[in-house]
Amino acid sequence: MRLVQATVTAVSDLGDTQRLTLEGDARVPSAPAICYPVLTGRCLVGDRVVVNTTAVDLGLGTGGAHFVVARIAPGELYEAASGGHIMKLRYTPLQHDVLAVEEPASPDHDVLAAPTDLDGTPVVCCGLHSQVLPVAAAFKERRPDARLAYVMTDEAALPLAVSRVVAEMRAAGLIDVSYTCGQAFGGEVEAVTLHSALIAARIVSDADVIVVSIGPGNVGTATAFGHTGVAQAEAINAVAALSGTPVAVLRMSFADARPEHRGLSHHTVTALGRVALAAADVPVPTLPAQHATPLEDALRTSGIFDRHRRHDVPVPRLPDTRGIEMRSMGRSADDDPAFFEAAAAAGYLATDILG
Repeated sequence: MRLVQATVTAVSDLGDTQRLTLEGDARVPSAPAICYPVLTGRCLVGDRVVVNTTAVDLGLGTGGAHFVVARIAPGELYEAASGGHIMKLRYTPLQHDVLAVEEPASPDHDVLAAPTDLDGTPVVCCGLHSQVLPVAAAFKERRPDARLAYVMTDEAALPLAVSRVVAEMRAAGLIDVSYTCGQAFGGEVEAVTLHSALIAARIVSDADVIVVSIGPGNVGTATAFGHTGVAQAEAINAVAALSGTPVAVLRMSFADARPEHRGLSHHTVTALGRVALAAADVPVPTLPAQHATPLEDALRTSGIFDRHRRHDVPVPRLPDTRGIEMRSMGRSADDDPAFFEAAAAAGYLATDILG
């Protein structure tokens, strides 16, 4: 970990986040800096700040920016009480209180205190944050009247505000309400656990379908279990435990240069073939023969459909995203159509399950 001081020379205020330009000495590498005002207060030009430069120093994509840890303003305090008593980023210098949907101070506590379940509600479980947009767009294309809740878990980025696409989807009506659970924070509704977030999304927010994914910035280590794709399987297990209907998105690519992610990703193989204890509905998009053949071989050897239910879902074209660009790992839908078609297939399947 590395902390340095710098001076703010420019501010682009995006509401829940600020993007800053900094001036410092040679120890501060050139990179954008991100401030989350909920944690530090809003930065102004001329402010002295303490920034965490660790990810930039290491040349990482995950967390690859400077982050403001504190503003240096003698005599000035920052205070923003939530009215709740649940701490997020617990036992860290930036722990802060939120009003969680489950806690006694919440107006929704009583309805969530009674045992309940999802009663078959379809829940699309993604392996990557970039799958959320095509899932939601496909669902809303066929069911624009239905309510869709997005739940972000805490296995990748923790602040929801880091996701520009979620803000754009919310503004475009592709997401009707956002939740953050665990140590993730910044959703319209905060929850202590994924299980509570799922129940609240259904009961409190009246969601017809729920989409669950990690935030931006997935992590991989080229090992079987040391990656954030495992979170997809944990979501499937949670949905099944609550009597929902889990729908799993296949992660596939025919443009990724990395062999472990080309065709069917090893993250999907581990999540669905090893970690998911409950059966999920898994849509398989119709692909051109040159891609369908290696995909089928990978699916057969993975054993995924020994425990999960297969659905062949044609995706003749990608859904209308209401002007929001689909990208994953720097690739567009034109670069890697199969990746986005697999996610769209899950959105279409969710509409079929909903009926």
